[in-house]
Amino acid sequence: MNWIEKVHPRDYVDLVQNACKSETQYIDSDTVVCGESYRVALLAVGAAVTACQAVMAGEIDNAFCAVRPPGHHAEPRRAMGFCLFNNVAIAAKYLLARTDVERVCIIDWDVHHGNGTQAAFYADPNVLYVSTHQHPLYPGTGSRKECGMGSGLGYTLNLPLAAGGRLSIR
Repeated sequence: MNWIEKVHPRDYVDLVQNACKSETQYIDSDTVVCGESYRVALLAVGAAVTACQAVMAGEIDNAFCAVRPPGHHAEPRRAMGFCLFNNVAIAAKYLLARTDVERVCIIDWDVHHGNGTQAAFYADPNVLYVSTHQHPLYPGTGSRKECGMGSGLGYTLNLPLAAGGRLSIR
């Protein structure tokens, strides 16, 4: 099964793959790809899913995947912020579909808000998405008012921080 397609539709995956076959180019204003970018992005996704498999099988106690491209800005139909595929979102979809895990909590601590991860689970009550990030800053999302919709209302928790780490009231 192609786990990438649990988050990103096939036409988007094809767009990324085809963009990487051509000359070095920008997919968006700050996401550049080259001939190896697609393969490397697949390896990053594979690392996240393999780590989940190993933890769930009891082979290891925990895992941390420091992969590039990182992933949390990749929206289901859009590359952004150096991110092609949303590795953590794909790993969460894997856990929910292939294990006895019923709920996943994603804690995203970064100077930037993980708009792509939020978008992937904004209406999903099975994934609690928690983000700490500097606000205002790229990509301009992640206000405290963004808290999910529909059955996912309340399952997105943004904790925007002012520069220097003070909690923002926005």
